[in-house]
Amino acid sequence: MKAGLVWAAAALCAACAVREAEPGPPQDQAALGAIAGAIAAEPMRQTIHALVGFGTRHTLSDTASDSRGIGAARRWVQGRFAAISQDCGGCLEVVTPAQAVSGPRIPAPTEVMDVVAVQQGSGDPQRVIVLTAHLDSRVSDVMNASADAPGADDDGSGVALVLEAARVLSRYKFRATIVYGVLSGEEQGLYGGKVLAQYARDRHWQVEADLNNDIVGAWLGQSGSGDSRRVRLFSESTRETETPQEARQRRYQGGELDGPSRNLARYVKRLVERWIPDWRVDLVYRVDRFGRGSDHEAFNALGDPAVCFRGSAEDYRHQHQDLRVENGVAYGDTIDHVDFDYLARITATNAVAAGALPGAPAPPEHLAIAGAVTPDTVLTWHAPADPQAAALAGYRVYWRDTTESAWTHSRWFGDVTEAKLPGIVIDDWAFGVASVSTDGYESPVEFPGPVGAFRLTVERAP
Repeated sequence: MKAGLVWAAAALCAACAVREAEPGPPQDQAALGAIAGAIAAEPMRQTIHALVGFGTRHTLSDTASDSRGIGAARRWVQGRFAAISQDCGGCLEVVTPAQAVSGPRIPAPTEVMDVVAVQQGSGDPQRVIVLTAHLDSRVSDVMNASADAPGADDDGSGVALVLEAARVLSRYKFRATIVYGVLSGEEQGLYGGKVLAQYARDRHWQVEADLNNDIVGAWLGQSGSGDSRRVRLFSESTRETETPQEARQRRYQGGELDGPSRNLARYVKRLVERWIPDWRVDLVYRVDRFGRGSDHEAFNALGDPAVCFRGSAEDYRHQHQDLRVENGVAYGDTIDHVDFDYLARITATNAVAAGALPGAPAPPEHLAIAGAVTPDTVLTWHAPADPQAAALAGYRVYWRDTTESAWTHSRWFGDVTEAKLPGIVIDDWAFGVASVSTDGYESPVEFPGPVGAFRLTVERAP
């Protein structure tokens, strides 16, 4: 808790400095510092200890036992969500969306069930921020559903993160909805993400962000290197559902690095590094690790912004391995390899982002840009069409050199729908606009045109 107070105090000082230097609404949201400081390692240690105690959580394992297998683990998670909801006066609706699936790693039709808690927003409940991790585990043989598969880091750490974030964030009221998803079937083909993404689509949720967490409990790599002060954040470049016409437009006008998922990742980095000192969010310009994947891809496949957190380095002897010792080296994903202080920092990263996003208005809509053969750049947009318009203070315009990874320049424009940047030539920069609330919460930056749109139009929705 002392460390949490240090985070909060340092963040408040940084916020004051930014506020004095830039016009516009205040940027000293003390609640974010309080959220970061409230994250605790011990509840996550207890969660992973309980999950490991189920022996295996393989998707094809026992569903009837009360002490072993995926069924017992799902019911335990459901009970934890129910207890958190009781503590916040029933603020969480716990649901268990499921589908019967089959595939190369599920030879016979099998029910894949997610355990999901929904914290309804007070202003725009259809606008949704999702936190996810997967519950299932495996050993060397992906079809072995009987051997012990502790899955402490992969992905017990992610489940512990989601539950701890729910415990802390459920104490607050948010304008938009937050959904906490503990998913199954990831190791057998990313099925749990597909179940939740389709559940969201069937309910017409406007998913503004999926923050997925997979293997986030350790930082020491197999080579002996690593960094306990950084986390990797993976994101797709452009929307997977981009049409050929949109791709042609992007080829000429730019935006290869500015899909909504990529700008969501930039948002998380800029926000979190301000609120958590001595901590770095490293953006990785790739959907996920080379040749591997996770549940956020199901949201990407439907055109929703989604990113994936992973620890700074990985020891592959502790992933997808039978429990054994060879030549004095221990193999297997056991709890002794989890660094709970490190996991607490990644949990705070998610909680701060998930707490800030619902406080902001939705990003602007129909953002367009003009300025060819002129020395000035002009951006136009529509106000976000949601019930949070009353909380909208205005817009901040961002720009950066086209080869820069982060937004480097910004200017406050207030409650307008057009911004002119005199003397800033459109050819040399990338541009974007963020919506800002009266209490200073910003949306992610949106890039002009369909390549950067956070909200798909009805005509474009897959």
